[in-house]
Amino acid sequence: MYKIASKKVLNSFVTQMEIEAPLVAKKAEPGQFIILRVDSEGERIPLTVAGYDRQKGLVKIIFQIVGGTTNKLNQKDAGDYISDFVGPLGKATKVEGLKKVCIIGGGVGCAIALPIAQKLKEMGAEVDSIIGFRNKDLLILEDEFKAASNKLIVTTDDGSYGIKGNVTMPLKEALENGVVYDEVITVGPLIMMKFVVATTKPYNIPTTVSMNPIMIDGTGMCGGCRLTVGGVTKFACVDGPDFDGFLIDFDEAMKRGTTYRDFERHAYENTCNLFKKEAK
Repeated sequence: MYKIASKKVLNSFVTQMEIEAPLVAKKAEPGQFIILRVDSEGERIPLTVAGYDRQKGLVKIIFQIVGGTTNKLNQKDAGDYISDFVGPLGKATKVEGLKKVCIIGGGVGCAIALPIAQKLKEMGAEVDSIIGFRNKDLLILEDEFKAASNKLIVTTDDGSYGIKGNVTMPLKEALENGVVYDEVITVGPLIMMKFVVATTKPYNIPTTVSMNPIMIDGTGMCGGCRLTVGGVTKFACVDGPDFDGFLIDFDEAMKRGTTYRDFERHAYENTCNLFKKEAK
């Protein structure tokens, strides 16, 4: 059993928790993920390591409440326990040798992008960060990104905060003005990452994307997280989750990513109804 050390609501759809998991905290690096189960009867879900404290043995996770399991996890409070917390899994983001980097996060993907920005800043790299949200109410981790960045730009689709538009707008402006990055690292919705890659490709700037497809075991055995990368099948859990964005078949990934959307919604509604009945 793993104790929830803290819980913080970031917005109405996103929650942050710190889990007591000393062995995971000892080895975790930015870009890696864990797989958890809320209880012994629950499904396994992957969540990216959003931070860690090696001395205290804590691992930070940030999750969006979209399905039955994330809704069930969100019902837990500090002091409660979850059944399983396995990791770190996947390959850490490669940051060695990078001097000037642009980090781009979209929505809850910012939780994955933040520890990468923090690691780069610690290494002495110059970090420009661009984070985007649909509106101001969904904004998360702004202060943390400010601390980890030399320059931070916030965008919202509706213009309710920061620059009106999407994350590719300030990126394109910077590239057109002659800014050169060793690498662009982007994490967020597939469609956002696809257009980030389309923006950087004409300038031949290496672009890393973090892929989060359907995943079950996290060891490459189930095949659920398969992607087509440069015409070859790869598995996000063991070959990634980071990949060369120029090689990803985004259209295929987006099509596969919608396979269980209706099931997730149904599970979420069933869980909500269950908690409502228990509360009566």
